[in-house]
Amino acid sequence: MTDIKELLLSRIRDVPDYPQAGVMFKDITPLLADPTAFSALTGALADLCVAQGATKIVGLEARGFILAAPVAVRAGVGFIPVRKAGKLPGATLAQRYELEYGQAEIEVHAEDLAAGDRVLVIDDVLATGGTAEASLQLIRRAGAEVAGLAVLMELGFLGGRARLEPALQGAPLEALLTV
Repeated sequence: MTDIKELLLSRIRDVPDYPQAGVMFKDITPLLADPTAFSALTGALADLCVAQGATKIVGLEARGFILAAPVAVRAGVGFIPVRKAGKLPGATLAQRYELEYGQAEIEVHAEDLAAGDRVLVIDDVLATGGTAEASLQLIRRAGAEVAGLAVLMELGFLGGRARLEPALQGAPLEALLTV
């Protein structure tokens, strides 16, 4: 696992003062552009999917889509997009949540998740945990079981893991990298 961590870290670019002064943005586009690194990331996340017995993967808008869709194909399970409110046609389930600067809402197609589904949530970065927490609530409201949450990178200094512990209800949180 050390080799994959080194590979992934070597392909993540620090962008100072983006999107605002004082923020060090972690840009994953160089990782996505490198087929060896992207394949290693996809494989590691697919292994987590299989280990947790997931039958479906939820990807969180928007970079979570980029990671979750190829993982679902590799693991042989379904991919479900969780989107910002108003982006999905048809009947949806919605979950409102608090952000540090206001409120947001995410949605999933009502028929995409059901009792008996074991769902692994995938995203690129775990920051404060608000969107991930809302997705766990949404999955359970749809009648499905949370198999876990997997992220490429956890920003440990923002406390997202502590916020998510109650919402995970014992399901694992796996971060391939912690910065």
